[in-house]
Amino acid sequence: MAEPVVLVATMVATPGQEELVEKTLTAALPAVHAEPGCLRYALHRKAGTTGEFVMIEKWASREALDAHTKGAAMREIGVALAQALAGPPDMVFLDAVPAGDPDAGAV
Repeated sequence: MAEPVVLVATMVATPGQEELVEKTLTAALPAVHAEPGCLRYALHRKAGTTGEFVMIEKWASREALDAHTKGAAMREIGVALAQALAGPPDMVFLDAVPAGDPDAGAV
């Protein structure tokens, strides 16, 4: 059985592009949620900012994540945000440290 993959992707909007970034990311959520293997794809904004967005992702496997990165939703996001982000997303992959309640202690 494949291990789930947890990823935190941080994106910073170019000044003046905050609304475009937020609208583009929120519009893509239903399509991504419907992708095979998507267990969590949750958009957040860094508290106290208007242009720092954090996507918390959990995929059933590396293969599911790889299919997502090559899928239609990501292509559309890439085209729409090509000039709207200050740089490439900062992507951090996480390994769970199992402890305590298995449901409350892991993403």
